[in-house]
Amino acid sequence: MIKARLFITIILMGCSKLLFAQAWGGGADSKDLSFGFSFSYIQSSFKIIKQPYWRDAFFDTGLNQYATSKLTGISSKPMPGFAVGFLTRYRITDHLETRITPSLVFADRAVSYTYEQPEQDVTKPVQTTTVDFPLQLKLKSDRIGNFRAYLLGGLKYSGAIGSKKNDVNTAPTELLLRNIKGYSSYEAGVGFDIYFEYFKLSPEIKLSNSFGNILLSENTPYANPISRLSLHTFTFSLHFE
Repeated sequence: MIKARLFITIILMGCSKLLFAQAWGGGADSKDLSFGFSFSYIQSSFKIIKQPYWRDAFFDTGLNQYATSKLTGISSKPMPGFAVGFLTRYRITDHLETRITPSLVFADRAVSYTYEQPEQDVTKPVQTTTVDFPLQLKLKSDRIGNFRAYLLGGLKYSGAIGSKKNDVNTAPTELLLRNIKGYSSYEAGVGFDIYFEYFKLSPEIKLSNSFGNILLSENTPYANPISRLSLHTFTFSLHFE
């Protein structure tokens, strides 16, 4: 009899711990609508499609002379940045939800040019402060204790803040390489929901690629050789709900 009581007591204790664990997360999943915030590390680079004549030296009609020598290469390496944002989540089913995560993004982006005359080699930074408005669908696995995996995909609109202009009196080699002010991207990623006692933490990895051409076409030594620019972004985020 004593052994039976001890066994029942152990079972009840185990069940109470399990129920308590299922309640962890601060109620983030218990309501259809919840809110949070996020911090992200970003790496951005451009995919560059060159013009057939991209190697040609740039001729400045104002000065009536060549402003550069011939190009030997154009490239863009991944550059770091960060973002802060807010999160709004709406539950559609127990395994599917929609999510909006507007963010302020500070990410370095640049294009490097190499010339036949090495002293003309230059790296041109591109306007990089944007406000992102992603709309995503999140497909979640079953919850196991205080852990759950998920997949996500969606679309994002990005708008530039305070973009600079090229002055007509600026020397050709001092002109900026610029992007259009607004563009859209598609994105996909994976992540994990980890439930703590009072909140839910979601580490997440995401890749995004812009649609179309985001290059602002201008008659400059840096825009002329490029036919098309698209933006590739890697993001590691921590979401808190």
